[in-house]
Amino acid sequence: MTAMTRTARRMFELLEPICLVTFFARECDEELAALGHRGYWDGYFASRAAPLGRVPAEVVHAAFYNFADGEAARHIPKAWEKIPPEASVAARERGSAASLRRISGAEMAASPGLLRAADLTTKAATSAPTEGRIMYAAMRTLEVPGDPVARLWHSATMLREHRGDGHIAALVGARIGGTEAHVLSAIAMGIHPPESFGRIHHLSQERLAAVVNGLRERGIVDADGRFTDAGRELQQGIEDLTDELAAAPYEALSPAELEELTAALEPITAKLVATGSK
Repeated sequence: MTAMTRTARRMFELLEPICLVTFFARECDEELAALGHRGYWDGYFASRAAPLGRVPAEVVHAAFYNFADGEAARHIPKAWEKIPPEASVAARERGSAASLRRISGAEMAASPGLLRAADLTTKAATSAPTEGRIMYAAMRTLEVPGDPVARLWHSATMLREHRGDGHIAALVGARIGGTEAHVLSAIAMGIHPPESFGRIHHLSQERLAAVVNGLRERGIVDADGRFTDAGRELQQGIEDLTDELAAAPYEALSPAELEELTAALEPITAKLVATGSK
């Protein structure tokens, strides 16, 4: 593992809890519901996909990658019919920034450390090439917020989408489909049986059985639904390549800036981890 790959992994650990307020904390849900979105998933698909423009469900499905067939189509384009995509994006940002401000506390939210974290995260997030990074490129078209708390969330989320685009490339290269990726993640997290994982347990038993059986036939999963040695090696290889592909944004920061960013993010992330980002 190279120094920049280690940096990418550490930045993921520090920034991911900031991004997760969007999905776990109440404020984003409240903002999207106030617009008229019916239920969590309408708001999720509408606000996350909106930077792509009014593309059909097939494009959203391809860009998001790990949702089952038909899931995007249940929300796109319906979620945009009465609510403009731009309004959903703005609501997502407001709610996420409000969550981050509440959890971090007024003193930390107004601190020089958070301001510096926002500035350095933004420098990294706006410096990577966009080629082959559809979700990252879409977010790069959005205006970067002026408010430091909103800017930190926005830039952390840009970096999350950049990493996600690279992760999809790693999965495609390993011939691992979206649902298969959830099975591998479940096994890596120690969830057994992997079919009980919350992201896929709602799928039909026939569909899940076909996915797991396919992984068994490839020698990735054993008869008990756990990794084989080959499966463990494959999973680790995907994670290592994901880190490698996520390193480019941080090349824009000097070693001193990377140290400064790490030090600035650590207390913010600690607060978020303590609350589960909610």
